[in-house]
Amino acid sequence: MTYQQPSCWFRGCDGSILLDSIPGLPSEKESEPNLSLRGFGTIDLVKAKLEQACPGVVSCADILALVARDVVLLTHGPYWNVPTGRRDGLRSVKDDALNNLPPPFSDATRNLNHFFIPKGLDAKDQVVLLGGHTLGTSHCSSFSDRLYNFSGTQMPDPALDRRYVPRLKSKCRPGDITALVEMDPGSFRTFDASYYRHVARGRALFTSDGTLMLDPFTRDYVLRQAAVAAAGGYPAEFFTDFVASMVKMGNMQVLTGAQGEVRRRCGAVNPMGM
Repeated sequence: MTYQQPSCWFRGCDGSILLDSIPGLPSEKESEPNLSLRGFGTIDLVKAKLEQACPGVVSCADILALVARDVVLLTHGPYWNVPTGRRDGLRSVKDDALNNLPPPFSDATRNLNHFFIPKGLDAKDQVVLLGGHTLGTSHCSSFSDRLYNFSGTQMPDPALDRRYVPRLKSKCRPGDITALVEMDPGSFRTFDASYYRHVARGRALFTSDGTLMLDPFTRDYVLRQAAVAAAGGYPAEFFTDFVASMVKMGNMQVLTGAQGEVRRRCGAVNPMGM
């Protein structure tokens, strides 16, 4: 999942995920759903260069949106024009992320109704944006219940491919909170449609993704993209849809005008008077 997604859910795309903790107030970076995010130093370097060239002009929220696009492009995904002009938010609280991000252990229908629809996103946006899990890794803690104690049964989730469970258990021991697992094994550094193959085979790490197979619309979408990936074809539909959903999400609750600020450093709000 790109940085832009966790930064957009509860107050819009305001770059709140970039703010560092301050004494007594841990930021969103410290929240469990965000612990596997990497590359904050890269964002800081980009911001520093921009501040040298044009101080106080380009927001961290815009940098985040542009970098998210460039990461997708550089890993062989699609290009899109990113609308700019966002302002940066002033708040970043650990519990906000914990309470307002779609949880990986919840089913797709609940996440759709509680998190996507209230933000103006629909079932197509959900299944498309979750395809972004083709990139990156996840901590075992985000899905270990599916391996060892699904719904309090002391057994694996029966929806998981039983041949895949031993492989995941070899990477994630009980109680492991540090190990990282590829979300799209074999292709986790390439933006493509191959993640849908894992969802279709019962090998998605998260309940939120695996349960896409229970809804006829999202199931059809998953199977269609999985077939393209299996055939080695160009994922034109997924790429087009991903661009549309990213632009749609990037326009949620945007701060403009006198709202928020343009941070001089992405990890901290500006000192008073700047």
